Amino acid sequence: MSAHPEESCDLLVIGSGAGGLSAAVSAAWRGLKVIVVEKEPVFGGTTAWSGGWMWVPRNPLAREAGIDEDEATIRSYLRHELGNHYDEARVETFLRAGPEMVAFFRENTAVEFIDGNRIPDMHGDSPGAGLGGRSVCAAPFDGRELGPLIAKLRPPLDEISFLGMGIASGADFGHFLNAARVWQSFLHVGRRVGRHLLDLAAHRRGMQLVNGNALAARLLKSAADLKVDLRVSAPAKRLLAADGRILGAVIGAQDGEVVIRARCGVVLACGGFPHDYERLRELVPNNPTGHAHWSAAPRSNTGDGLRLGEAVGARVDAGLAAPCAWSPVSLVPRKDGTFGHFPHLAERAKPGLIAVTAQGRRFVNEANSYYDYVEALLKALPPGAEPVSWLICDHRFQRHYGLGFAKPAPLPVAPHVASGYLKRGRTIEELAIACGIDLAGLADTVAAYNDGARQGRDPEFARGETPYNRMGGDAAVKPNPSVAPIEQGPFYAVRIVPGSLGTFAGLTTDAEARVLDAAGRPISGLFAVGADMANIMGGTYPAGGINLGPAMTFGYLVGRDAAARCEAE
Repeated sequence: MSAHPEESCDLLVIGSGAGGLSAAVSAAWRGLKVIVVEKEPVFGGTTAWSGGWMWVPRNPLAREAGIDEDEATIRSYLRHELGNHYDEARVETFLRAGPEMVAFFRENTAVEFIDGNRIPDMHGDSPGAGLGGRSVCAAPFDGRELGPLIAKLRPPLDEISFLGMGIASGADFGHFLNAARVWQSFLHVGRRVGRHLLDLAAHRRGMQLVNGNALAARLLKSAADLKVDLRVSAPAKRLLAADGRILGAVIGAQDGEVVIRARCGVVLACGGFPHDYERLRELVPNNPTGHAHWSAAPRSNTGDGLRLGEAVGARVDAGLAAPCAWSPVSLVPRKDGTFGHFPHLAERAKPGLIAVTAQGRRFVNEANSYYDYVEALLKALPPGAEPVSWLICDHRFQRHYGLGFAKPAPLPVAPHVASGYLKRGRTIEELAIACGIDLAGLADTVAAYNDGARQGRDPEFARGETPYNRMGGDAAVKPNPSVAPIEQGPFYAVRIVPGSLGTFAGLTTDAEARVLDAAGRPISGLFAVGADMANIMGGTYPAGGINLGPAMTFGYLVGRDAAARCEAE
């Protein structure tokens, strides 16, 4: 007999990001009694801080717009991108079930989507790359519809929000960039900020939810509508197993611990290990202490799901192309002496910026993906070198597009120079000295880059020659939206360190998201989704949304299959 109080349910979900909530909603809609436990005092996981995009080829929104791709084309792209990491069973399941997932949530829940019909895949020069129609995002959501539950939704990441207000990708983001120059953009931003200030006064948080915050909110609303039992401050301590089957888990509670028995299974959805420094030390290159990795994921994502699985015989797949979803990050000084982690996702593709090493040399097409940036940096450095780079721009660029956490005009840049976040120099040589960059190396690099940039060319890295590069650039800049010279002082730089948006190495699973033991056999009653599941892209990054798309899809499948299995039993 257990010394702890006991409860029972059909499906127990540990974690409240997109993967976990997708499983919970899918199962509850089919009549299962579902409990979701979250160790933090807020729901939403990494999803609530994310861009919210989901890569789901052949999704219903694309097909309704007349984009009806041949499945063979999509497979050819993935086979080329994943190479030896192509897991046919899991990829086929994802491609088949992804559109079904989107249709289910559109038709039966509070989750609504906007299309990504103009968003290309990241590597447009690869065979089968898509020009659009392979992604969706959660539609903006009025947080007031959550009622009291809004107080338990993780707010947007401070570093990438404005006064705590999320800014949507696309037109909304463009208006914020142009607010100081275009009257229509000024009015748009004024309306958004005005509404946000009213929300802060009335609700003490923003209510115009966009991106991943909107996705987490819509999933929470769907779960609440279906009477899912949602619990915060409830960490999972250990799994319960007997005769090779997972029966439930011991969960921390305010007054001790409780045993929750789950008739149909337990779902691990704890967000991977972006702040598990011991595992980071083992898996991340150029990281001998484990702390030289700065993830933009929540600090509470410390590998709980992986350890829970390993304790009952599961195995972590560490043989992927990369252990993490790489992203360049800058460290933002805070008033309390700590540092925020700003992921550089947008401004790198704008015209008039380059990235250099401490030797002052470029190493990457800056307009390529965030993952490609860090991968190129790690390859460019000699063994044992500190993995640091710098983004370099001129005054015109910073005032127009911003540089990391330092927002564009009309917001002031001086405080960021005073805090040390930005380095500034009247000349390129002065900037190099301020940063500790090789002076001659940086001067030669900027001069060579400018020679091509004045004609809209980048001979060294072919910047602006793929659809993904051009999408991230500035369409008003001709002939190349990704390339412009760096020549109007003063000049600015921000120090970049390797970080991530989350992790890829996870528990080995089969095509049904069942966790496998060391012999490759399913552990009965145990499932993993999201970042707790070994990445189905094999640790590569072929497109934006390749984390949330599979997370939502396999979560949906786990909930659907758990209901079918329980009914059969």
